[in-house]
Amino acid sequence: MAEGRQPSPRADVCVVGSGPAGALVACRLAQAGHDVVVLEAGPRFDGDRENRMETHLRPDMANPWEVGGPRDAYAASGPRHYPLNAARVKGVGGSTLHWHGMVMRLHERDFEMRSRYGVGTDWPLSYADLRPHYREAERELGVAGALDNPYAPPRAEPFPLPAFPPSYSDSLFAPACERLGIDMHSVPNARNSEPYDGRSSCVGYGTCKPVCPSGAKYTAETHVARAVDAGARIIDRAPVQRLVHDDAGETVDAAVYATPDGTEYEQTARRFVVAAGGVETPRLLLLSRSATYPDGLANSSGAVGRYFMDHLFAGMGGRLDVDTRQHHVGFNTSESHQFYDDTEPVNGLKLEFLNYAGPTVAGAALSSGTWGDELRDELDEVYGTQIGMGALVEQFPRRENRVTLDASVRDDHGNPVPDVQWSLDGATKAALTRANELQARVLAELGVEVEWRVGPENTGPAFHHMGTTRMGTDPDESVVDASLRTHDLSNLWLVGSSVFPTGGAMNPTLTIAALALRASEALAEGL
Repeated sequence: MAEGRQPSPRADVCVVGSGPAGALVACRLAQAGHDVVVLEAGPRFDGDRENRMETHLRPDMANPWEVGGPRDAYAASGPRHYPLNAARVKGVGGSTLHWHGMVMRLHERDFEMRSRYGVGTDWPLSYADLRPHYREAERELGVAGALDNPYAPPRAEPFPLPAFPPSYSDSLFAPACERLGIDMHSVPNARNSEPYDGRSSCVGYGTCKPVCPSGAKYTAETHVARAVDAGARIIDRAPVQRLVHDDAGETVDAAVYATPDGTEYEQTARRFVVAAGGVETPRLLLLSRSATYPDGLANSSGAVGRYFMDHLFAGMGGRLDVDTRQHHVGFNTSESHQFYDDTEPVNGLKLEFLNYAGPTVAGAALSSGTWGDELRDELDEVYGTQIGMGALVEQFPRRENRVTLDASVRDDHGNPVPDVQWSLDGATKAALTRANELQARVLAELGVEVEWRVGPENTGPAFHHMGTTRMGTDPDESVVDASLRTHDLSNLWLVGSSVFPTGGAMNPTLTIAALALRASEALAEGL
């Protein structure tokens, strides 16, 4: 038997996934007095964060979150290989277990790309609609920030926590940027600049991605714990295999999940929430095909899995003949959104001033085979003078970029694996080129000897999976409405970045949280 993993006999809401979206929904509904069950595919990672950090730092760079193997098998058959397992986590807390923790609001233009520029599509809600939920999300996550960004969307309230001061390497960039007329401003971070919400302030381990040993960085475990305190039940290592609907195809009756010993159970509920990310959410719907929904559950529009988007990385860096103190801060403290709303190219882009260019001293030492003075000399060569810039660039939704199923490869339960079919278009490459041009100007002004460049030809994803169950007003073109309820099934909600119609160029987690809080209000109605 699968001890402790049998279904709950009564549930108002069944939530699939315990990342930031699922955890916030479960917490809100449990605190409102509803019976909530959360099904999580991965395990609980309780404590032991320092050992996970050490695992990451060692030369073999083992994954501290146990990603890989048949459970996480995938395909990438598109024109450009998508390295899905390079940055995903299955476990209680989801992607926030290893995220960087940067949290920005989308700009007003991001909700109106079709109306303003004739590209992408419009959201069925505006920045003004989401603004109060952004404010609430910042409180829930504990965001440290300052009102010093003249390019940010309108807001009246301060951040819950004061911003982190600019890093030492930011101070090296500042004079060059000032001479070039490039504005720098603080980065909102979901990590504690002072003790908040029972968690300590940041103590500077510098390994924020993939693990924060101190717990200063927010993870969705915070809201999972609150949900449990309010009476919710969490069933871990219980990957959902499919959703089963009623005879009429109008509601979901049950989530069928498997346990570690291979037993399958059905969890019934009055309402269902799928919050499994931009790849696993459409995959689950496609695995739930039936005679009524032969192309996948909730897929009468044909949009499930379509319009897959990510943010693309552009970067450049090298050496500076001064001490740069690389990795003294493991996250960004300064950015520039100055070029975000430019109309040439239309794709949004934001510049990042990296505090973690080059190897860490611990990583360099552990990967060296030398000792004593020889090791010291080797570290002097690779550590302490490296500096770099990054950028995130927007990718517009394209129907051919999609997540589908590959039946030739099976996971540990015999299900077809997700197949990410991904490519880049000319507009995205032009925006990457523009980002590189801006970075080259700054680094040249600073006197950096450029040693590496990531641009249009060798770019990689930021692993922000978006767009595969897009929201909209037209059921023929979208999967969910503005409340994130599916058009096809009246008791099924899809929560997370998969619902984004467009992605902008801002890290998506704050928008994920804001939408989850907004959806919780709709979910609670009538329960």
